[in-house]
Amino acid sequence: MDAYLIPAVDGVAYGLLLFVVAAGLTLAFGVGDVLNLAHGTLFAFGAYAAAKISDGSWGSLALAVLVGTAAAGLGGALLSVLLVPLAGRGHLAQALLTFGVALVAGDRLTALFGKDDLPIAVPPVLDRSMDLFGHTYPRYRLALILVAALIAAGLGLIVTRSRAGNFVRATVDDRDMVAMLGVSPMTVRTSVLAGAGALAGLAGALGAPIIGAGPRTGDQVLLLSLVVVVLGGMGSIAGALVAAIAVGEIQNIIAPNWPAVAPFALFGAMAIALAARARGLLPSGRSA
Repeated sequence: MDAYLIPAVDGVAYGLLLFVVAAGLTLAFGVGDVLNLAHGTLFAFGAYAAAKISDGSWGSLALAVLVGTAAAGLGGALLSVLLVPLAGRGHLAQALLTFGVALVAGDRLTALFGKDDLPIAVPPVLDRSMDLFGHTYPRYRLALILVAALIAAGLGLIVTRSRAGNFVRATVDDRDMVAMLGVSPMTVRTSVLAGAGALAGLAGALGAPIIGAGPRTGDQVLLLSLVVVVLGGMGSIAGALVAAIAVGEIQNIIAPNWPAVAPFALFGAMAIALAARARGLLPSGRSA
């Protein structure tokens, strides 16, 4: 069991990072009823910002996080505007549009930053290892676990305890009632998509030293985030957290040791979850 301790901790770090990404994706679906296949590209915005801005100092890392978060948040808001003409057209039209946006944006990112994965510099104090249960473990990953856990807790408080969170949850349940209170559901949806994009950019900037910044980064994260959202229940923040940790553990324990089993573990679990929800055995989600 000792041999699996460090991979298990890695799984928590990766899982919490996936949660920050998937939380935005599940909010976009739960509140805005938007299936956003450009979400991975917004993650890539943050990752490339970290690669190009961070030079190993705390100030540059903070600036990279700020720029990546802001750029991805703006991208989420622009996607909301692009989706307005597709109101009432269903998820297939949304998927086609956002997938097209992802292809174009991904091509532009490759043209700007090249086809190779870029290195990311972190502050020297984090670019070291420390003792963890008798093993050496990178400090940056421990810091990521702490920061991602704080983000998850803060997001939960915002959604469940704040006035803005009340409007978000009310929009899920009854858009007409929210409109009668003088708040535009479209404004709520745009704000949620901008916030979802900002979460993806934030995760990209924080996760780039671990995942990297390259042409395939966004696609990989989007695929795993979709698995998290399906397993956790579309629109469920708590479900996404549990599912993200599970996916992180599969990717860090099962995949390296039993690579032939890992795809089945992920997509087999997703198929089982979909079948169980179709039969009413699991909640369907769609609640923030």
